[in-house]
Amino acid sequence: MFGGGTAVTSSANSNSSSDGELLATAWGAIRAGLRSDIGARTFDHWLKPVALIGYCDVECAIRLALPSEFMASWVSSHYADRLTHAWRAMMPHVRSVRIETAGGPVSRYSAVEAEPTELPVDAVPSQSSQFDRRLTFDNFVAGTPNEVARNAALMFAQPGPPAFNPLYLHAQTGQGKTHLLHAIGHAFTAANPQARVLYMSAERFMFDFVSAMRARDTLSFKARLRSADLLMIDDVQFIAGKEATQEEFLHTVDELMSGGRRLVISADRAPQSLDGVEGRILSRLTQGLVADIAPADFALRRAILTRKVEVLGHTNVSPAVIELLASRIVSNVRELEGALNRLVAYAQLSTRVVDEAFAEDVLAEMFRASRRRITIDEIQRRVSEHYKIRQAEMVSARRAREVARPRQVAMYLAKQLTPRSLPEIGRKFGGRDHTTVIHAVRQIERLRGCDTDIDSDVRSLIRQLEG
Repeated sequence: MFGGGTAVTSSANSNSSSDGELLATAWGAIRAGLRSDIGARTFDHWLKPVALIGYCDVECAIRLALPSEFMASWVSSHYADRLTHAWRAMMPHVRSVRIETAGGPVSRYSAVEAEPTELPVDAVPSQSSQFDRRLTFDNFVAGTPNEVARNAALMFAQPGPPAFNPLYLHAQTGQGKTHLLHAIGHAFTAANPQARVLYMSAERFMFDFVSAMRARDTLSFKARLRSADLLMIDDVQFIAGKEATQEEFLHTVDELMSGGRRLVISADRAPQSLDGVEGRILSRLTQGLVADIAPADFALRRAILTRKVEVLGHTNVSPAVIELLASRIVSNVRELEGALNRLVAYAQLSTRVVDEAFAEDVLAEMFRASRRRITIDEIQRRVSEHYKIRQAEMVSARRAREVARPRQVAMYLAKQLTPRSLPEIGRKFGGRDHTTVIHAVRQIERLRGCDTDIDSDVRSLIRQLEG
C-alpha cells in the first residue's frame, strides 16, 4: 500500500496524495473509536494531543508524536498496545506504532512492536495476533450484570456446531463488549488453529468496502469476508443509514449463515433500537441469541478493581481505596480501570502511598465529573417516562408530534446537560444529522420563551436529572 522506502508524512515527501488521505482517514476513525471507548474526558486529557507524523514503510511503522517526554512515556505505557491493535485493525500490514516526542528524538518508551507476520499487505491474519492478548475469558471478571453474555460468548467459542448463530452482544460504552469479542477470538483460534477468523469494527467494514469500490475490486473484499469461519463485527450501529454498506453487510451475513459459519455482532443498543438499519438485517441479527451486558453494579466494580490490582502487582492499593473507586466511579468499567491506572501511575511518579487521601487528591476532577455526569441514555429514559412514550421512539423515524416534540426536548437537554458534541448527540438519536439537533435545540429554546407548559416540562426534567 505504501511504497518507496521513505516515511509518508503530513507535510511532504509522500509518494502519493491518496496514501496520505488513507492514513488521515484511518487515524480519524481510530481517534473517534478511542474517544468513544475510553470516554471524552480521558481521551481529551491524554490522547487528543497525539499527532500523526506519518508511516515509515522501512519499518512498517506508524509514527505518532506528543508534545512532551512525560506524555509520550505515559501514553506509551498505557495505550501503546491499544493503538497498535487499532492501527492493525485498520491496516493489517502495520507492524508497530512508534510514539515520539514532538520536535525531539524518539522516546525510549516509544517502540511498541506488534507480533511479526508473514502475511501479505492485503491479507488479514486468522490467528490470535488480531486480538489483544489481555482480553481473554480468564481476564474477564464476571458478575450478575454480565454473566449471561459471558457464558453465551464462552459457549459460542467452543468446538462443534454452535447452539445458536449469530450471537448479538449489546451494552453501553465501556461495559465489556469488545473484551468478549477478543476473548471469543482467542478461544476459537486456540480450538481451531486452521480456522479463518476475522474481527473488524463496523467503521472498518465501511472503510474497506468503500476502498474496494473505489479500486473496482469488490470481489476481493467479498471473498475475504465470506471465506471467514468466524466473522466478528464491533459497533454495528455505525452502519445505520448507510444503504450501500447495509446491502453488502446483508449479503455477507446471508452467505456466512447459509454456510454454517459463525457470526458475532456487537452494538451499543438492542437490535430493536437500531433505527436506520434495514428490517431484513434486524431479522438476521435476532435469529440467534441476543445477550445484554448491564452496567456493572458495585460488587462487580469492586471485583474488577481487585483483579486489576492483582494483575498490575500493586499490592499497596488498599481495599479502602478500591471501595472508594468502586463507589464513586459508576459510569463504565473502562473509566473505572482508567482511574486505577492513573492512580498507580501518579503514585509511581511521585513515590507517594496509595491511600484514600491520595486518591481523593489525584482523582478529584474525575470524582466531581462522575457525580454530575448525566448520560444521553438517562435523558432519553426520563423524557420518555415524562411524556409517556416508549424510549425506542427516541431513535425511531416517526415524526408524529407526540413523538417528535419529546425527542426535541431530549436533544435540547442532551446539549445542555452533557459534554457531547452535536454529531455525537445525533448519533444517539438514531443516527440523525447534527443539523437536526441544532434545529431541535433552537425550537425548544424558542418554545420555552412562549409556551409555559414546555418551559415547565424542561425545568422539571432538569431538576430530576440533576437530582
